Amino acid sequence: MPVFNHPDFDHHQQIVFGSDAASGLRAIIAIHDTNRGPALGGLRIYPYASEAAALTDVLRLSRGMSYKSAMADLPLGGGKAVIIADPRTEKTPALLRAMGRLVESLGGAYITAEDSGSSEADMQTIAEATAHVGGLRRASGESGDPSPFTAWGVFCALKSAVRHGLGRDDLEGLSVAIQGVGHVGAHLARHLHAAGARLVLTDVNQVALTHLAEELGAEPVAPETIFDAEVDVFAPCAMGAVLDESVVERLEARVVCGAANNQLATPAMAERLMARGILYTPDYVANAGGVIEIAWQRRDDYDRSAVMDHIEGIGTTLDELFARAAREEVSPALIADAMARERFGRC
Repeated sequence: MPVFNHPDFDHHQQIVFGSDAASGLRAIIAIHDTNRGPALGGLRIYPYASEAAALTDVLRLSRGMSYKSAMADLPLGGGKAVIIADPRTEKTPALLRAMGRLVESLGGAYITAEDSGSSEADMQTIAEATAHVGGLRRASGESGDPSPFTAWGVFCALKSAVRHGLGRDDLEGLSVAIQGVGHVGAHLARHLHAAGARLVLTDVNQVALTHLAEELGAEPVAPETIFDAEVDVFAPCAMGAVLDESVVERLEARVVCGAANNQLATPAMAERLMARGILYTPDYVANAGGVIEIAWQRRDDYDRSAVMDHIEGIGTTLDELFARAAREEVSPALIADAMARERFGRC
């Protein structure tokens, strides 16, 4: 399997392939950059179609974490881990403890946390084998789940994007299509509903979709039709690479702002969105709330109000980013990449 010539290899510092015969673990950890500090990034458990698909995902995700931590002004680098398994049927305590041992073998260079397919309870199990885990329940009993913080950061980002993309300061009557109403998407939907937005929702989990739509008085639609919704904002909150050529041409929204990682199928999609007059919010800036919370969890002076202030700073960062992109007449994606590279020393 090619690594150094892989199209998503970005001078990653370390890539580790791990296996454990007893538990069936097949995992990859990618450390992209540690110039700002140890590489923090979640653990994704997913039944990838191939090892090549898993490698592509972990390379892209780990790179995004370096950029995310830099843009959130955190003393952390970027990393990610994936386990090739179905989390519904193949995730066992033995598998998670084996993953913990793999993380421990890196000596603190990588800190794992929750992601798609893994939970706070899974992190507790992994913590039996390593101390290099984030997103754990605190001594006070408060949940360490970063999802609510990620959603609040996306909400703050969306308000900035609406100001710059639609020229309005309030969300009352704004129409938003949310693709994916898992932990983060559902929290985001509730924030938007409370702010007076009109919601169109979709998810592959029909039960969760129906329940949330009924709770919020939202319109549920089939997954394949969400891109055609006549809305102001499209919020991708599911898997990555959703903004491919076909989707970009179909979008009715004038703003894109969501929680999903690696939303652009290719870098060229950022330019196409701009050409269509659609303001793209760089995903790793918008969805940094969770990593901000996890970073603060690791500090001795954890303060909830300071965490929320830090997360709300995402909107301020985007105000600067959008203004610079408008001045230079380039995509916000290019500006975000340039700003992030300046911050972690890869100019």
